[in-house]
Amino acid sequence: MKIPAKLNQGDQIAIVATARKVTPEELQPAISLLKSWGLVTMMGSSIGLEEHQFAGTDQERTADLQQQMEDPNIKAIWCAKGGYGTVRILDLLDFSNFSKNPKWIVGYSDVTALHSQINNLGISTLHAQMCLGVETKSEASRETLRKALFGEDFDYHFPSSEFNRKGVAKGELVGGNLSVLFSLIGSESDLDLKGKILFLEDLDEYLYHIDRMMQNLKRNGWFDQISGLIIGGMNDMNDNTVPFGKTAKEIIAEITAEYDFPVAFNFLAGHIEDNQALILGRKVRLQVEAKESHVTYF
Repeated sequence: MKIPAKLNQGDQIAIVATARKVTPEELQPAISLLKSWGLVTMMGSSIGLEEHQFAGTDQERTADLQQQMEDPNIKAIWCAKGGYGTVRILDLLDFSNFSKNPKWIVGYSDVTALHSQINNLGISTLHAQMCLGVETKSEASRETLRKALFGEDFDYHFPSSEFNRKGVAKGELVGGNLSVLFSLIGSESDLDLKGKILFLEDLDEYLYHIDRMMQNLKRNGWFDQISGLIIGGMNDMNDNTVPFGKTAKEIIAEITAEYDFPVAFNFLAGHIEDNQALILGRKVRLQVEAKESHVTYF
């Protein structure tokens, strides 16, 4: 994996909207945060545009992201907001120059589509908090993002779960939002999973949807290939009038029970307050113990 260059004070970071619309006013806390880190904000042309729920047309959002990817003065690109829409522009983008001169792409949730596409090109990306709402997240959420951008070391320690499976695994870290990854299966953005450690998170899904997606991952051979599984936030799930009968964690644990790779629940990332940054494409060591789990970059 190519690791984009670390940032230095005075570097420019572009804010773009690859999915839903957002106003400049909503982004002021994120801009203030970047300023406190010594970074200069460049507001993309998609900010403030409106095409129904999107930040402009597919072509306008593509043009903005393409421009920031090509601009040598821009050292990182921070996605403003998620929701839905990033997948609509993937096939309109030209990654040829970006592949030669990669820079950090930052975001999560809907931006999982962009992470997958770029990780498949052999380039690392940052699964981290969007600009919108960054001020409402934990200090660790912001600090791990800062450390990742500036090339500083950090790792993770998080509490155990009754659904964990103990063990140790090594491999490149890949993944993101379960619903988005599910939607990419069979496309050129589908994950390469051989020997990888897979991270999954999701929000506001019906429990039977979680089961259906996990069954699909299993039938597509995902769990035959990975070396470890990390589960982040699986929160605010919905149920039917007749209950499904299992929580999201129980569904995942049941479907992966026949495999022998380590599984760690309760990871500190996803649609949660403590949404810590993950460097996708970096090699990590996952250690699942009785009382605590650890993820360390190496």
